[in-house]
Amino acid sequence: MKKFNLLIVLFLALFTLFNVGESYGQQSNQDTSAASADMGDIEFTTIGSKEDSLANGQVAGANDTSQTTKIDTAANKATAVAKTADAKPNSLWVTFGLGLLAGLAAFFLPCIFPMVPLTVGFFTKRAESRAKGIRSAIIYGLSIILIYVGLGVIITLIWGASALNQISTDGFFNIFIFIILLIFGISFLGAFEIMLPSSVVNKLDAKSDSKGLGGIFFMAATLAVVSFSCTGPLIGTSLVAINTDLLTPIVVMFGFSLSLALIFTTFAIFPSLMTGLPKSGGWLNSVKVVLGFLELGLSLKFLSTADLAYHWGILDREIFLGIWIVLAILLGVYLLGKIKFSHDSDLAYVSVPRLFLATASFVFAVYLIPGLWGAPLKAVSSLVPPLSTQDFVIGEGSGVSSSADHSGKKKKYADFLHIPHGIDGYFDYEEALAYAKEVKKPLFLDFTGHGCVNCREMEAKVWSDKNVLKRLKEDYIVVSLYTDDKTTLPESEQFYSKVLKTQVNTVGKKFQHLQADRFGTVAQPYYVLLDTKGEVLVSPPIGVEYNIDAYLAYLDKGLSEFANRK
Repeated sequence: MKKFNLLIVLFLALFTLFNVGESYGQQSNQDTSAASADMGDIEFTTIGSKEDSLANGQVAGANDTSQTTKIDTAANKATAVAKTADAKPNSLWVTFGLGLLAGLAAFFLPCIFPMVPLTVGFFTKRAESRAKGIRSAIIYGLSIILIYVGLGVIITLIWGASALNQISTDGFFNIFIFIILLIFGISFLGAFEIMLPSSVVNKLDAKSDSKGLGGIFFMAATLAVVSFSCTGPLIGTSLVAINTDLLTPIVVMFGFSLSLALIFTTFAIFPSLMTGLPKSGGWLNSVKVVLGFLELGLSLKFLSTADLAYHWGILDREIFLGIWIVLAILLGVYLLGKIKFSHDSDLAYVSVPRLFLATASFVFAVYLIPGLWGAPLKAVSSLVPPLSTQDFVIGEGSGVSSSADHSGKKKKYADFLHIPHGIDGYFDYEEALAYAKEVKKPLFLDFTGHGCVNCREMEAKVWSDKNVLKRLKEDYIVVSLYTDDKTTLPESEQFYSKVLKTQVNTVGKKFQHLQADRFGTVAQPYYVLLDTKGEVLVSPPIGVEYNIDAYLAYLDKGLSEFANRK
């Protein structure tokens, strides 16, 4: 029974890992769909940073006698939320937590779990006294941390502070990540093993027999190398599952190695605890297979991002959901013992915890099914393709904005870009500004991206509110500017951007340049309110804001300021 309790804990940890993109966005209030171009020495404001949070608080909490008491109350709420926001520490803590969960999951894999008795035996034989045994165990744990954090430092030095951010903007890099996760997932299902050369393992193992600190260090290195077939996919998934910055690889590796170090060091110091561990067996491979299904599901997110940016049309929403539904059903059937892979043992009976896990998989599949006909699926809205890619939506037609303006003229980029919730907006700044002048309405700039997780979250959970949607549809001229779109611009519209230090040759770079040049940031989502002269109504603009009252206060502040300028 203990081993199944451990399986439950692991499954919950993995479910958290699988949805980390969503939780990371909610806690950090930040989604940096950053430019792949080199930004040089230009300093950009990061949405969700301490400076931006304080500024947002000033916007939301500013006193305006022309506003109603209701708006002022909402603004005060926004101020309270903003003053407590400090995205930098939050994001690093979430990143660290992700590493801890990945390390915990790795411990219960067949590449690592059976090594616990070997490790305990290694220190038992070496220890001349209990004090020296404890010291050696601590050095062993520190060596594990040093090895993995060193790997994080190497990743940072090779790829730089913002290279992994290209996951959310660069299509072909997304394809690369998709292939890597696909290989990892198939490997976890038992099709093949990802192994490092045996010569490396043998050399490290030989050096681990030496006395002194060197032997302990190489024992830790042997653990890292031998377990690579299990830890490699987990580390890789942890690094690509979240938006990253300079410290992310290091923090992920520290959290991952700290989990393993604490577990192994504890058992080395207190060998008697091993009696409470479940025996190695087929359940270890079941954990690995569950990981494989989750890897396969997560890989589709990266393929979808590339598909949206380049408009290939190979992974529409219904296809994406269909694959997820099949994977969830297969996972449930596997947990019931109806599917058996090459490394699986015979399942004599289905335990209650395993039955509950299978039921959870089936429930998730049932939850996804209405999405095939247009259900919003808010719980996974940040991971699945937008509703605009779906061919059939019950009761709403296409559910997207009109492709023509009031005069019947086709809107620029409307044939391949869309705004959710049927908002009749624009996709080009100049075109939208001209129309705003004509109808004398303020402009709502929505700097967004195909790969922006938090943009989808905002659209699903904030824009869908009836009061927010009413303002966007009736009081503002909405223009959604996709800064990661890869559609090539006509040669006559291409130019060199000094602020981006690159040639602007795509639709995405065109609006990325606009955002960087005018507002000093390349982060998404980023919401700017302008008057008909193109001047900012509420300064500074805001980014992620899941508090609907605060978001409404920002919109109403813009309407009030626009009315005052008339």
